[in-house]
Amino acid sequence: MQTTSSNICERMGRSQELSEFKLGTVIGCHLCNNSICEISLLLNISRSTVSGIITKWKQLGTTATQPQSGRPCKMK
Repeated sequence: MQTTSSNICERMGRSQELSEFKLGTVIGCHLCNNSICEISLLLNISRSTVSGIITKWKQLGTTATQPQSGRPCKMK
């Protein structure tokens, strides 16, 4: 029998991050004037993820993962 955890950090898992190569490939395809839908189908990534990568690249000039804000989860 599984016990339910009260700690939200244990209940909600993080999705796997994309590799630097895939992030660069998304930006490369964008610079070659491919649409978000075309990039999504080509790389098998959701359209919202592709759109988010391109938006972050335009705003920050980088695709590197930024540190998250907020208090870190309490370790046991």
